[in-house]
Amino acid sequence: MSDKNHERKRAARDRLEQQRELDRARERRRRTLIVATAVVGVLALAAVVGLIAANAGKDDADSQAGPVVTPSGATGEDSLTLQVGADDAPSTLTIWEDFRCPVCAQFEDAFRDTIAELADSGQIKVDYHLATIIDGNLGGSGSLRAANAAACAQDAGKFAAYHDVLYRNQPAESDDAFADNGKLIELAGSVDGLDTPAFRGCVEDGTHDSWVEKSDTAFGEGGFEGTPTALLNGESIFPKKGDEEISVANLKKWVAEANKGKKPATTGVTPSS
Repeated sequence: MSDKNHERKRAARDRLEQQRELDRARERRRRTLIVATAVVGVLALAAVVGLIAANAGKDDADSQAGPVVTPSGATGEDSLTLQVGADDAPSTLTIWEDFRCPVCAQFEDAFRDTIAELADSGQIKVDYHLATIIDGNLGGSGSLRAANAAACAQDAGKFAAYHDVLYRNQPAESDDAFADNGKLIELAGSVDGLDTPAFRGCVEDGTHDSWVEKSDTAFGEGGFEGTPTALLNGESIFPKKGDEEISVANLKKWVAEANKGKKPATTGVTPSS
């Protein structure tokens, strides 16, 4: 009898251990689901905040608007596009960004090298559009000042390099450090040949402020949900395309699918990049 009792107890312990392992597995899956849901929630919240902020303070911006001075080489409807890449690239990646937007910086950190690789190899051109929704949401002028400085860099043919410097040095969302023109000029020193009297004057004078405000108005009227907004040939790909989440591998795959049967650009990268 003692042997049978021993076997029954061992079997019971085994069943208990199996049940505990199942419980632990379920808990791991639950935590994974919670984390995934939280990430999507953060992106959704950022989009909602961006949409609300897109309309905030619009009347004030419009009332202060002066003559629109378009950056050199700007393209697209109303000349609101800063293009990086070749004109004849088979696909277009359109990106709406705000230099104060932390999710935009996360997007850039995750996909900067991939986007540059795709553009440099002639597979895409990138159409950048600038918005100032964080200024409207939190107050301040860092979004506007940084966007104007980026447009000034476009005049010098160095938009892409300066764009990357701004995101790599983005302050905390609540810190309006980009409102300081001196800070923006200091960061220009990281881009070879950009810190010139012409660039400094453009930044200090707010030469492209009204153009930036016009771009932000276009963003608000475009029905976009927030920044960053990323579209591949007009189709939204952030945070997902259809049922597929964006990733480096998926971005490359989506571009390859869009370019199937098409030749890459033959004219190389445009001078603005």
